[in-house]
Amino acid sequence: MHWLEPRLQLRVTQRQILTPGLVQMVSLLQLNRLELREMIEQELMANPVLEEVGEDGLPREREAVEDGFEKAEAEVAPGELGDPFEEFNMKAVFEEYMDATERQGEREEIERPSFENFLSPPTTLSDHLHWQLGLTTTTDEVKDAARSIIGNLNEEGYLSATLEEITTSDEHEVSDVEKALALVQEFDPVGVAARDLKECLLLQLPALAPENVLAQQIVRDHLKQLQNKQYRDLARAVNRPLPVVMTAIDVIRGLDPRPGLRYNRAQARLVEPEVFFVKVGDEYKVLLNEDELPQLRLSSVYRRLLDRRTAPREVRSYIRDRFSAAIQLMKNIAQRKHTIQRVGEIIVQRQRDFLDRGPDHLKPLMIKEVAEEVGVHPSTVSRAVANKYAHTPQGVLELRSFFSESVGGPLGQDTSLVTLKRRVRKMIEEEDAAHPLTDERIAQRLAAEGIKVTRRTVAKYREDMKIPSTHQRRVKN
Repeated sequence: MHWLEPRLQLRVTQRQILTPGLVQMVSLLQLNRLELREMIEQELMANPVLEEVGEDGLPREREAVEDGFEKAEAEVAPGELGDPFEEFNMKAVFEEYMDATERQGEREEIERPSFENFLSPPTTLSDHLHWQLGLTTTTDEVKDAARSIIGNLNEEGYLSATLEEITTSDEHEVSDVEKALALVQEFDPVGVAARDLKECLLLQLPALAPENVLAQQIVRDHLKQLQNKQYRDLARAVNRPLPVVMTAIDVIRGLDPRPGLRYNRAQARLVEPEVFFVKVGDEYKVLLNEDELPQLRLSSVYRRLLDRRTAPREVRSYIRDRFSAAIQLMKNIAQRKHTIQRVGEIIVQRQRDFLDRGPDHLKPLMIKEVAEEVGVHPSTVSRAVANKYAHTPQGVLELRSFFSESVGGPLGQDTSLVTLKRRVRKMIEEEDAAHPLTDERIAQRLAAEGIKVTRRTVAKYREDMKIPSTHQRRVKN
């Protein structure tokens, strides 16, 4: 029975773990400007080592902070020998983050467009998913089944009908419904179209942490213990140390159990453009809107307290953790700005004709194309443009409105779906009311322009725009 004896084995493996910092980065990217400002203000209140830089270049309320520091320092008892944090190299960190405002150099003086705040109806979850479906390449049957699935989602983003009910009620093939469900579950927000909480979380973990096996195991096999906060029992069940289990639980806590609520807000939203597309000479520049966003830096007061060996170990450990969290936040904000800037630059490059000449010149642009050029996953681009607006020569527009699939035909590859629908609407508006155009006739006119679409496709576009049929549009004398 020697094979039953306990043995110690070492094994080297590579795993990708989703740290709280990465969860924060993903969360920051999908925030719009107003939400980002609120989040930064909350972090300023929660983290004492973060400071907001005022217009004079100095941190706000700095004197009060220093007074409090001097008072606290006087109460610290000396006697601690050695530096337990010698391995933590703060010098390079502070050189980069202590006063970034002094190293930015002269900014290019470009007059930004003045604008008032706008009210916009919110983008619903259904709108957001249908937009992504329109940019997806698949069969018409799977797309029809996907529309049925989207139509059966509740406000939290969960699928409220069974696959059998959807198959029967909408007369789809079982295989098409299954493919459609897998397709919709790949859309943003991650976790949408799940049938229960477990599936919702399991959809998010592989997308955000592909190799985080422990977190997936906890959700898959021990969700009840997690919900009851039986952490020690959970650690014994998975045979892992409690600190390791708590790290995995922190990752799970960063997931969204109700992914649809973000897009199902009934009230109107205050819109502030995230970027400006400004024409300077013959070229467009992409300028991020950073007005009224708190500019952050690290506190030199707490840095001095960290450097002094008279401070108790617990105090220095706390300050060190707060500095790490502050630096991670500042890096993630910078990464968010970089991603949105790059996406905006590609949009400007591809949609120059639209910016110069108007909606009829919008070109096809797919999320996957932009993602490949930026060097990120398509879901990252989807988050970067969701619920964000750009101030352009054509007005304040949603960033996602610059994306559209192409239509068929010799000339159709350069024609976006949005432009095609505008052409259909214009033909109908200019028709003879006594002899309105049929869908077949509209398809023939489009074919003469080099755009190949079927009568059925024209009918679908017309219905999407809520335009009545030929019979209903006919005006009898």
